[in-house]
Amino acid sequence: MIDLSIIVPIYKVEKYVRACFESIFQQGLSDDRYEIIVVNDGTPDRSMEVVADLLEQHNNITIINQENQGLSVARNVAFDRAIGEYILFLDSDDLLVKGCLPILLEKAIETKADMVVADFIPFKDSEISVIQQQPFNQESVTWEEKTGRELFMSELSYGRLCVWHRLHRREFLIEKHIRFIPGILSEDMPFSHECLYQAGKCLKTNLVLNLYRKWEGASTSNFTRKYISDWIIAFSKSWVYDKIGGLTPQQHRMYKHWMWIRFNDFINRVILEIPSFSEKLGIIDEFAKANPSFYFSKDRSQRIVTFLFKVSPRLLMTVWTLRKKMRIFQTS
Repeated sequence: MIDLSIIVPIYKVEKYVRACFESIFQQGLSDDRYEIIVVNDGTPDRSMEVVADLLEQHNNITIINQENQGLSVARNVAFDRAIGEYILFLDSDDLLVKGCLPILLEKAIETKADMVVADFIPFKDSEISVIQQQPFNQESVTWEEKTGRELFMSELSYGRLCVWHRLHRREFLIEKHIRFIPGILSEDMPFSHECLYQAGKCLKTNLVLNLYRKWEGASTSNFTRKYISDWIIAFSKSWVYDKIGGLTPQQHRMYKHWMWIRFNDFINRVILEIPSFSEKLGIIDEFAKANPSFYFSKDRSQRIVTFLFKVSPRLLMTVWTLRKKMRIFQTS
């Protein structure tokens, strides 16, 4: 066994992938301590060509070539080949902060934590030159030990549920049978919920691990019909935690509130960004079928929304469109 397996799926990242691999090789880790599993997910561009020379310089690289099957399948396939004690699922358009990974890895190995959760900094393409020159204070590093369920609440936000700023103990993922749902775009949400719910010892640190690239072509920036259907699947998988139990009353309230905010944002986008009224109705119907136990009841506005959602989606959309004037559906 080696210390770390870095899993890097590649698909249409020709412009960014070289910088990603350069940031891995600048970590200062000896090649015999880690492996990189590269999954060429049928990329149609020159992504593999632009990093060929870098990969040839190292003997700890495994390349898997497959037809395009999506990020979830690529990660699952690579995970089945991984032999590292810890797993890092790295997106091929992001960067690692120089010298951060050895610090994170040493702490993980020392404590045998199921997960080690680091910090990250989002950036746009136009900011990359400034960000890369920015000195990061990685000396005053703090560590908090938490159970997965304690960490569950603090990680409930859009960015925090991404998998690429965490080290996962491989045996933990195997023992709990945690995998990515194949074929969906919002794969990080249910995977992260499962990890956080099942994990025992976890560490959270202010160490900055990733520079997270936010670019126009990213899958989460396109509210397509495919993205919508996948989001509904991810939401339904996460919704079950309302029924499983094991959370304290406070954690349960926080979780329901977070799910309410996500639902709110989703319906807003459906109403504002989907032009066809009939398609909007179809999306709500699809959501209802995937979430038969769906219900929010914290206050009157949530009860009204739930009632209209189940009884008259057409009226819900009409009222929701007027919500700013009526001020009856607030997410806070």
